[in-house]
Amino acid sequence: MITNEQIRATEVLLTGVNGENLGVVPTKEALQMAKSLKVDLVCTSLMSSPPPCKLAGKGASKMEKNKAQQQERKASTGTKLKEIRLTSLIEEHDYDTKKRQAERILTAGNDVQLTVLVDKKKTDPAKQLVERLIRDLEHCGKQDKGIQVSGKQVIAILRAK
Repeated sequence: MITNEQIRATEVLLTGVNGENLGVVPTKEALQMAKSLKVDLVCTSLMSSPPPCKLAGKGASKMEKNKAQQQERKASTGTKLKEIRLTSLIEEHDYDTKKRQAERILTAGNDVQLTVLVDKKKTDPAKQLVERLIRDLEHCGKQDKGIQVSGKQVIAILRAK
């Protein structure tokens, strides 16, 4: 963001401190107004002629710049894969708790890996539990691949919608 003396244009389209339109003003006059009001002259865009500028409180331009950088960082992190572990002999209340936890993760925009631990080589109850969870979570996530059955666990990955 360009502020105060860094603005090289001869004229600027000026907006006041409270958002009022002050029209096209010479840059020197706009800088004098900013100094008399003890605020900064901030250029909002260089793509038009004359460039639109606004009178903003000291530090307000820095806060806007930091906020934009923070949102950019947040967008670049992408989604995370979070694991929820269960056993095939789960009670109804515990099932509901794990389901709510998965819903919260999916609605936050992250992916969920459902891992059900198998008891004594009986994969059918574990697979049925995963299928039931996938059906119950259809409204906030979709299944990525098929259900993977391997040795001591059954795994399914749900992607956030």
